[in-house]
Amino acid sequence: MTEDEDIRAVWAARKGRSGGAAFQRRRSAPPRRPAVPAARQAPPEPPEPAQARQSIVVDPGYDLATTVGVLRRGAGDPTFRRAEDGSLWLGCRTPLGDPGTLRLRRATETVDAEVWGPGAAWLLKTLPELLGLGDTEEARAEFTELVAAQGNAQLIQSVRRNRGFRVIRSGRVWDSLVPAVLEQRVTVQEAHRAYQLLARRYGIPAPGAPADIRLCVSPSPREWALIPSWEWHRAGVDGKRSRAILGASRVAARLEETVGMERDEAARRIRTVPGIGVWTAAEVMHRAHGDADAVSVGDLHLPRIVCGVLGDPAMKWDDDRMLELLEPYRGHRYRVSALLYR
Repeated sequence: MTEDEDIRAVWAARKGRSGGAAFQRRRSAPPRRPAVPAARQAPPEPPEPAQARQSIVVDPGYDLATTVGVLRRGAGDPTFRRAEDGSLWLGCRTPLGDPGTLRLRRATETVDAEVWGPGAAWLLKTLPELLGLGDTEEARAEFTELVAAQGNAQLIQSVRRNRGFRVIRSGRVWDSLVPAVLEQRVTVQEAHRAYQLLARRYGIPAPGAPADIRLCVSPSPREWALIPSWEWHRAGVDGKRSRAILGASRVAARLEETVGMERDEAARRIRTVPGIGVWTAAEVMHRAHGDADAVSVGDLHLPRIVCGVLGDPAMKWDDDRMLELLEPYRGHRYRVSALLYR
C-alpha cells in the first residue's frame, strides 16, 4: 500500500466509510446500549406565589361549595377543581379575554381568595358577586316568606337545608355560554365529556396553579372558533351546537356587555345568536348575571321535578304547567328550581 493509499484508508475509517481492519471489526460487533442512570421523578413544583390575596367576611351559614359549585361542569371539569384541603380552584377567562386563576378557601368567618395571571385584578374586583354576596339578605328573606306562605313542605325543607346557598353573579358570559350550548338536547354526561375534552385540549394551563391540580383556562372565543370540524365530531358535538358556538364567538364582546344591561334586554340579546334559545339564555343568566328569576324553559327534567313537588305528581307535566306552578314565586323562580334539584 502506498503512502497516499494508507492516508485515504485512515480518513475513510474516521469518517465511517469502509477501510481499516479495526473499523471493520467495530462495525461487525453488536452495538452497546449506553448506560442510563435510573430516572428519578422530579418532585412537584410548588405553586407560584399569588399575585394578590383578599379575605371577605361572610355570614356563619354561608356555603362556599354549594354556592360557587353551580359553575362546575361535572366532576372532571378541568376549569373547576377541588383540592384535598377543600379549597376550590377556578380557571377563568375575563370578559376582556385575559386568563386568570382563582383559589377560594372557606375559613371560620371569611372566604380567603388568592389570584394569579393577567386577569387577577378583574377577578378580585368581581369576587364579592362571584361569591353571591350581591344576593342580599332582604331578597333571601322575601323568598323565605313566599315559600312559607305557599306551604309546600318539601320546598320548605329544602330551604332549611340550603340556607347557605346564594345566587352568584360571575360576570363572565362566555365561560357560562359555551358549556350551556354543549348541554343542549343531550345527556349531562355527554355534554360534560365534550366540554372536558375540548377545554383541556384547546385551553391553556391556568397561571399559577400547581401541576397536580391539572387546572386549565377554557379557550378564548377565537380559539373555540378555530377548532376543526373533526375535533367537534370526535368530542360528540353535532353541527348545530358547534355552529351556535361559532356564531356566538363572532359577537362574544357584545354578549359580555349584557352583564351591565337590564335583565330582559340582556336575555333578548343572548337569544339573538342562532342556535341559542330560552333554555340556554336562562342557564347563562343565573350564572353570569345573577338572575334569581331565570327559568330554564325547555329543560328535559325540570318540568317533571317542579310539577311533581309543587303540583299533583299524577297530573301531566310540561313547561306551561311548570310556569303556572312557579308563578307565585316570580322574582325567585330560579331559586325554586335550584333548590328542588338538590
